[in-house]
Amino acid sequence: MKKFTIAPAPKAARTLIAASVLLAVCGPAAAQSASPGPKLALKRMTDFLSGLPAYSLETQNTLEVVLASGQKLQFDSASKFSAKRPDKFRADRYGDLVKQEFYYDGKHLTLVNPESGHYAVVKAPNSIDAALDFATDSLDIIAPASDLVHKEAFQRLTSGTTEGFVVGKSIIEGQECDHLAFRGVNVDWQIWMRTGDKPIPCKYVITTTDIESMPQFSVTVRNFNAAPALDDALFRYTPPKGATKIDFIKTEGKGGGQ
Repeated sequence: MKKFTIAPAPKAARTLIAASVLLAVCGPAAAQSASPGPKLALKRMTDFLSGLPAYSLETQNTLEVVLASGQKLQFDSASKFSAKRPDKFRADRYGDLVKQEFYYDGKHLTLVNPESGHYAVVKAPNSIDAALDFATDSLDIIAPASDLVHKEAFQRLTSGTTEGFVVGKSIIEGQECDHLAFRGVNVDWQIWMRTGDKPIPCKYVITTTDIESMPQFSVTVRNFNAAPALDDALFRYTPPKGATKIDFIKTEGKGGGQ
């Protein structure tokens, strides 16, 4: 059986896509004088998300890719994400560069290329966190919004930042948000989080600073539902007639995002 990765993006685009996922719930290493401070605000957000038994969201994304000539191009995409603890999630990404569907039903991970009709299935650990780690470490795959659902999101994502501060209040998609800005190794990033008792992420922007042209990846979160009714069938893939099953290329020991 032929083995190949499904719908690969250009290397530069793939790097920025991976970075966007890894920093989806970015956290600072040092808060400035603002109160309650960026670190506390981000911890509150990640605690809120990790405490939800289920949720769903949609995003609109814009990725900048820099050509060898220095010219910048923008590629748009949209994604949908649903999670149901402890052992189910579904992520769909549709756009100019990547069209993929990602299923986890508590037993198997399935990655689908709906345009070509190819799909791959592999047995996976029996929890969301373990399945996400397995996908990254063994399959070199990062599911959209994966770090929004990981129980250790804050601890995993606060280690690479060097400073942060609260910019102020802002309005994103009609919602009042706290605007935070951070610096890290090779990246600057900003995140906007809804004020009030549901501190969900509303937008984030990542700037790659070790490239002279400093390309950005921006994500706007829409239609966040903190209590969706999710049927288990949503997380199971049933291949349509004519679909072709292939194998994942395993990359054990390599680490994700390479």
